[in-house]
Amino acid sequence: MARRAQIIKALAHPSRLLILDELFRQRERCVCELAKLVGADMSTVSRHLTVLRLAGLVAGEKRGLQVFYRLRNSEIGHLVRATEQMAGGAGDEAASPALGAF
Repeated sequence: MARRAQIIKALAHPSRLLILDELFRQRERCVCELAKLVGADMSTVSRHLTVLRLAGLVAGEKRGLQVFYRLRNSEIGHLVRATEQMAGGAGDEAASPALGAF
């Protein structure tokens, strides 16, 4: 039960949902690309990725000076898409995804 709660908690931030959706669509991205997407600095995005990694949702691979992230399981991408449909479609990401508490 605690593991499921950790996963749900990891999903409970607009920036993390945006990151997961991007990884679902593009397979992998480096932290710098995700920072541009989210509109936040790399340290903030790295903290979001740490939350997602600790929840078992993403995996990272260091290549030179960059770390590339991918989904550990494509089912999480389907879940993120389902939440978008349940919320009535896209558009929430545009409302300051970098804002909010960890």
